[in-house]
Amino acid sequence: MIKVKTFGEPLQPFKAQRELDELDQRVNQFLRANNITRVLSVSDSTTVEAGNTCGLIRVLVYEA
Repeated sequence: MIKVKTFGEPLQPFKAQRELDELDQRVNQFLRANNITRVLSVSDSTTVEAGNTCGLIRVLVYEA
């Protein structure tokens, strides 16, 4: 069965790299915790408020 999971992460100025690393860790932890061995797609999209990037949404499509 194909499933979709989304992860959100707020971004702060000058701290984006650390926040991206934390997001990667959360996704990897989810994969390990759920014994997921087949990932079909991963995509990132930013969220914008008043013209400024303020967050990131990562969409994970996997087979369970």
